[in-house]
Amino acid sequence: MLHRHPFLSALTIGYLGLVGLVTLTPGSEQPDYSGLAARVLARLQRYPDLAPLTSRLSVERVEFLANIALFVPLGVFLLLLVGSRLWWVALAAGVVLTSMIENVQRSIPGRVSDPRDVAANSIGMVVGILLALVLTLPGTLRRRRERHA
Repeated sequence: MLHRHPFLSALTIGYLGLVGLVTLTPGSEQPDYSGLAARVLARLQRYPDLAPLTSRLSVERVEFLANIALFVPLGVFLLLLVGSRLWWVALAAGVVLTSMIENVQRSIPGRVSDPRDVAANSIGMVVGILLALVLTLPGTLRRRRERHA
């Protein structure tokens, strides 16, 4: 699998490194993500046209959405690596990965393990896998037609 897709494999490994950097660095060494979320939300609230959206957002919801967004690319990459027929392998790998991250975070100073993060990251994996399935559907259908012809 990795030798057939060297660029995608390298991209996936690099993205896993980024996920590790964001999720596994000690709390004292990482940026203030809550503060960043609060500043982004305050900036968005300045625009009256966005009021229907920003009135429902809180820092906690922005962080939840960020956790989802962090794992969408991983879902895409893993599905592209394993193939659309093995979508469930990509999903299982993502859920195992996020569960491992949350377990490791328990022993990292300044980090808080939260089951909602597992849910958000898993939702991100599902969204990424679905996105990749939709994007690869034309090629999958073409190959299926060629096989049956």
